[in-house]
Amino acid sequence: MAKISDLSQQTALVTGGAGGIGLEFAKVLAEKGANLILIDLSLPRLLEAKAEIEKGGRQIKIVTMQADLTSPDIIEEIEKLCHENSLWPDILINNAGIFSFKPIGETDSRKLEAFIDLHVRAVTLLSKWFVARRRREGSGWLLNMSSMSCWMPMPGLAMYASTKAYIRVFSRALHYEMKDYGVGVTVACPGGIATDLFGLPKKWQKFAVAIGVLQTPESFARKAVKKMLAKKKQYINGWLNRFSIFFIGILPTGARMMVKHRLLDKGISR
Repeated sequence: MAKISDLSQQTALVTGGAGGIGLEFAKVLAEKGANLILIDLSLPRLLEAKAEIEKGGRQIKIVTMQADLTSPDIIEEIEKLCHENSLWPDILINNAGIFSFKPIGETDSRKLEAFIDLHVRAVTLLSKWFVARRRREGSGWLLNMSSMSCWMPMPGLAMYASTKAYIRVFSRALHYEMKDYGVGVTVACPGGIATDLFGLPKKWQKFAVAIGVLQTPESFARKAVKKMLAKKKQYINGWLNRFSIFFIGILPTGARMMVKHRLLDKGISR
């Protein structure tokens, strides 16, 4: 398949697009000329993201929407936004996500519901809405963000890992369902990205990037978009991450309990 470098006739919708990897996705797509629909919980961050992208000088249309993706009316809200702006996405990146490192028994029920509503319900409904439209057009690209943790049934990661595993399996199946219609469905399973999602201080993020343990959001976003446009079914960044899938899979119970006792239990006791 030929490399796609010009998206000037396309529109991309990015959830969680006001910061982190989501903003980097938006920048990469803007460089390629795509119009943007950015959705995020934070209006100030959305306005900052829009201003930052506009500094790039590309003559593109950028529409922002402050919204909670777990809202029961989110599809109707997005439909209204698209209709009012005459922008309908050719590309959808389901990037929005949440994280916590906590045992199930110590996690607030509202937090558990948020994991399910955001990582399962919202991703499913947005994906369904998008592919239903794009299959009629015979083209389109969908990128869903899973995580390396989908292979990690580790203590403290139960909700994050299990809902990210859902995204991966759902997206892989949807990839095959849409293949005959010309709609690409890609799932990205990043591991080791220097963002604020996991609460790692900036100085340690920079150090981890310098020694090659973490990848920058910019680098990851550029490669993930490339895989998406090529309609690859899955992207895992870096050989170390691909190797670790096997390594983590054979971890004995003792090693997993060590994580619980040395990291999780200490966190609870503080």
